[in-house]
Amino acid sequence: MNVEEEIQKLEEEIHRLGSLQTDGSYKVTFGVLFNDDRCANIFEALVGTLRAAKKRKIVAFQGELLLQGVHDKVEITLRPPPPPPQAAAVASS
Repeated sequence: MNVEEEIQKLEEEIHRLGSLQTDGSYKVTFGVLFNDDRCANIFEALVGTLRAAKKRKIVAFQGELLLQGVHDKVEITLRPPPPPPQAAAVASS
């Protein structure tokens, strides 16, 4: 699995385990993700996948490196998808 596929799987798992926020984002703690059996089977390097997703601005969390135990309560936010490009559709009409 390449990085893009892993990030897509990470998004799916945050949707499954996280809580929907009023702004359309999802939040889950690192401990919930790290200790989930399904995530453990999918991700060989969860922390690396999280860092790659953060670099691409798909998720947000405090700090650079998350460690089991120490950072279990750190919230990971899956940013809401961008709105559909309505302005482009109106301009082409």
